[in-house]
Amino acid sequence: MIAAASWSEAWRERLYVPAYRIGEAAHYARMAPQTVTAWHRMGAKQTLSSREGHAALSYLQLIEVAVVAAARNAGVSLRNIRLAREYMSREFGSKFPFAEHRFKTDGRNLFMEVDSAEASEPAGRVIRPDRGGQLAWSVIIGRLEEFDYDDIVLRWFVAGRNSPIVIDPRVAFGKPTLKGTPTWILRGRASEGESIADIADDFGLTEKEVRAAVQFEDYTRTLAKPKKWAH
Repeated sequence: MIAAASWSEAWRERLYVPAYRIGEAAHYARMAPQTVTAWHRMGAKQTLSSREGHAALSYLQLIEVAVVAAARNAGVSLRNIRLAREYMSREFGSKFPFAEHRFKTDGRNLFMEVDSAEASEPAGRVIRPDRGGQLAWSVIIGRLEEFDYDDIVLRWFVAGRNSPIVIDPRVAFGKPTLKGTPTWILRGRASEGESIADIADDFGLTEKEVRAAVQFEDYTRTLAKPKKWAH
């Protein structure tokens, strides 16, 4: 659960505010908008709020979609993801379990690190939340690498771990940024005809970083065939 004592920071008040439209969230997660909506209706069993008359996700809901997408891309079935979420919600009273706890995967199943849930259990062990919290000794491939944690997911490396682009609720109201600069600003400057070199110089970035931001923004606008979650 999110520590009550740490809620003094003003940015935390925005974690529940609907800030991401369905299409925007779907682009970031590289999924179909219909799939994002379906997950909240059937998987998360949450009603989406609205922003400017359109359905929208909060930061915590966005991260849950991102974790589900990462798990699906790793090969975990949608059924196991749903079972894991139901267990976490029930046993830990967590409204946004995928945004609040650390998970690993072996390519087929989700595992939760024991020390992120029960401090009384030996460190290094994991449980199967999709199997009712069963302890497991399986060989784990690794964590879902796109996410950095504190008491919640605080950074989503939205374009992959090797990219400098992140979504962080403490920076630019949770919009994708590159070293603190929103990527949409960099793309906007480039679309107006400014050179990559000039933009890099103005923002203290490398030309490679500016190109990465522009390519990311272009990709999210031209995503032709987003994936749909299956079984």
